[in-house]
Amino acid sequence: MNSKSPTLGQWSTGLYDCFEDYGNCCLTCCCPCVTVGRTAEIVSRGATSCCAAGATYVLLAYFGCQCLYTCTFRDKLRALFSLPEDPCADCCVHFWCAPCAICQEYRELVNRGLDPSLGWELNAKKMEAAVTSAPSVARGMAR
Repeated sequence: MNSKSPTLGQWSTGLYDCFEDYGNCCLTCCCPCVTVGRTAEIVSRGATSCCAAGATYVLLAYFGCQCLYTCTFRDKLRALFSLPEDPCADCCVHFWCAPCAICQEYRELVNRGLDPSLGWELNAKKMEAAVTSAPSVARGMAR
């Protein structure tokens, strides 16, 4: 993945850096509904299930208008991490470069410490545990 840690307000990878995660790139090329579903579940904080988002994507893809759906999750992702609308408006990115945009959004979640393949509940528990766990303190009076 990306060697530098992601910062608030900046994408951790570029739109065309699909091959930074070969597995996700292959999955998205063969079955984009899975990647869309996983991303949607995380950015909607569980309000949209992976299965529902994936099925909606497939249905809309049949009519050729899936970009109108997927761009809404890019917007939510950008809001979550204060990311710029880059290189252009979300709907344009998804209309012209949908596979690249879908891969970039998934990578962004991974690079920020989330695992979309686990779903929202397990990621929420993982984040909660990281926030609520107290730092360990060494015993004794060692310096």
